Amino acid sequence: MERGAWTFLDTGENTGAFNMELDESLARQLATGESSPVLRLYRWKPWAISLGHHQEASEIDGTLCKRDGIDLVRRPTGGRAILHAEELTYSVVMKAGRRSILQVYNDISQALVRGLAAYGVETSLEKSQPNFAKEYRTPNAVPCFSSSARYEIEYRGRKLVGSAQRRLSEGDADVVLQHGSILCGSAHVRLADYLAKRAHREEIRTALREKTANLQEITGETVDMARLAQCIRHGFEEAWQVRFRTGALPHPHMALT
Repeated sequence: MERGAWTFLDTGENTGAFNMELDESLARQLATGESSPVLRLYRWKPWAISLGHHQEASEIDGTLCKRDGIDLVRRPTGGRAILHAEELTYSVVMKAGRRSILQVYNDISQALVRGLAAYGVETSLEKSQPNFAKEYRTPNAVPCFSSSARYEIEYRGRKLVGSAQRRLSEGDADVVLQHGSILCGSAHVRLADYLAKRAHREEIRTALREKTANLQEITGETVDMARLAQCIRHGFEEAWQVRFRTGALPHPHMALT
C-alpha cells in the first residue's frame, strides 16, 4: 500500500454528473502527478441511476427518469446499473503497483469491512467469482446488485456493498479508480421501476430484495451518515496503516478537465 500522503474528501451531496466527473478527474490528476491518492465519500442529489461504462443506455427508461427527477449518468467504470439513493458512496484513487484487479478489490474490501465493523456491522467477503459473461446475457443482469463478485462485501449472504473498478495508464503510471455503493436503505430496489423492459421489472425487484442487505435493515435504525463516514475513514487508516489529510471540498460547479 502507498505509504505517502493520502487525501480524504467528504464532498457531501452532488449531482450524478459532478460525482462521476470528479472521480475520473481525480484519477487522471494522480496519473499525471498533480495530486495524491484519495479516499472520497459522497452522496447523490438528486438520486441517480448510473450505467456501467459499456452498458446499453436503452436498458433504462430515460423518460421515466426525467419525469421523476432521477439523474441518468454513465460511470467511467464497468459493471451494471445502480440506483444511487439511500447510500454512502466511496471512491478510491491510488497507484496500482503490481497488484491485480482482484488484489485491489480485496485490499479495499478489507478496509471497508473494518470500517463497517467500527459502525457495528460485521460483514464477510464473497469467495467465488460468477461467470459475468454468461450472467450478463440473462434478463436479471441489468442491476449491479443482482450478483456478487469475489471480495465484494456481504451480510449473511446478501450483498451490502457493490463496487466497480477501472485502470488508467498514462506514461509509467497505472492508476486505479474504484468506487462503490454502501447500501444504507432499501430505495435501490426501485431501480426496477425504471427498466425499459416492463416484463422484467418484478423479477428484478424480487432479486434485489432477496439478494441485498442495507444498514438500516441490519441495525434497525436510521443511518448516521456522518458517523458512518468517519468509521469508513478509520477502517482505511487502520487496515492500510495510512493517515489521511482532509482535503478542501471542490465546488459543485467547478470545471473538470
